[in-house]
Amino acid sequence: MLDPATTSYIVLALLAVLLVIGTHIGVALGLAGILGMYLTIGPDAAWAQLAMVPFATTNSFMLAVIPLFILMGSFATQANLTTDLYRTAYAWLGRLPGGLAIATTFASAAFGAASGSTVVNAAVFTRMALPEMTRLGYDKRLSAGCIAASGTLAALIPPSILMVIYAIITEQSIGKIMLAGLVPGLLTAIVFMGGIYVRVKLNPSLAPMPKEVISWGERWKSLYGVWGIGVLFLLVIGGIYAGLFTPTYAGAIGAFGALLIVILKRRLTGKSMLEIIKDTGITSTTIFIIIIGGMLFARFLTYTGVINDLSAYLISLELAPYTYLLCFIVVFLILGMFIESIAIMVMTLPVMYPVLTGVGYDPIWLGIISVKLAEISLCTPPVGLNVYVVRSASPVPLTLENVFSGVMPFVVMDFLVLAVLIFFPQLSLFIPNMMS
Repeated sequence: MLDPATTSYIVLALLAVLLVIGTHIGVALGLAGILGMYLTIGPDAAWAQLAMVPFATTNSFMLAVIPLFILMGSFATQANLTTDLYRTAYAWLGRLPGGLAIATTFASAAFGAASGSTVVNAAVFTRMALPEMTRLGYDKRLSAGCIAASGTLAALIPPSILMVIYAIITEQSIGKIMLAGLVPGLLTAIVFMGGIYVRVKLNPSLAPMPKEVISWGERWKSLYGVWGIGVLFLLVIGGIYAGLFTPTYAGAIGAFGALLIVILKRRLTGKSMLEIIKDTGITSTTIFIIIIGGMLFARFLTYTGVINDLSAYLISLELAPYTYLLCFIVVFLILGMFIESIAIMVMTLPVMYPVLTGVGYDPIWLGIISVKLAEISLCTPPVGLNVYVVRSASPVPLTLENVFSGVMPFVVMDFLVLAVLIFFPQLSLFIPNMMS
């Protein structure tokens, strides 16, 4: 068996090679972790961990909320709630400068309360909103950037899969972290909508004013389209806040509520049900593979003592708390240029979480900052996942350059919101504190 320092260098080199050649991040973390344990604690113990960790990790009541939220989002999409939300948002906001882009942002934020998935949000609104904005003469970069950025709101507006991952890794309350995301999520949506309004006001060529006039009667009538999302939001978030049930039960009730909405709208068929179950299984499995791989890698780091030693060393430096936070932000954003958000959390939080909480940062607030950083990383080059989703789902000609250039102003807005959340932590904490 090798000493921990030598083993760490070998394992990190292997992980880097696996990531460069395009290995799935969960598989790469798992292989690196198994090799590290093999070299550190011997083959028998390493194989014992491989046999135990996958079952021990996934055999968790808390993790059951992930497929339930994904299932709820799939049912909500099948129920066509996105179209209803979009029509309602356009009826009320369409006459503003950049109204269609503002309506898209609003509808995407509202649908985030049901989907929990940034990828789903981006793909659905690309297919639905981008052709309409193109038809009306909107700038392609503004249109694509708006959809890619507003799709990330599903990460911050509960229920959010990333929040569940953070809560599980750090052993925090899923309910509290979800409630903490309400105000930051709404603040981000408002900043995005305000940014669109100002940009179009300064440069009207970005988004021509629509000729269609919608009466007040039609506007009030359109509000009927938001009842489905409203019901799901009250069931899930209202139930958690009121203490009626745990987040896992809330996921089950939300999924069942979404199923009833699909049935009431007569949009459920045997074929669509099979597709929903299949997609939910594939998405959930992908997430679980990342979590299992991350746990195997974390076991290796635990056995070598790297996590405790590094955390203790960082704290011993006695730097200012903001310095530690800045280091965390920089590392997260750099990794976010190349690696999927869940994997970044699995890789960084075991080291940085004890350091940041040790210098006084609130763990719930830190979760919001982590998810906000994940939002930003979904849009930054060269591997901004939401940018690639918009490009691949686009029914109109669109280049990656169009989407990346269009999303950059929204990334700047995201950094503005991040700064506000850092300097005013109570924006994230006052609702979960009321729950306490």
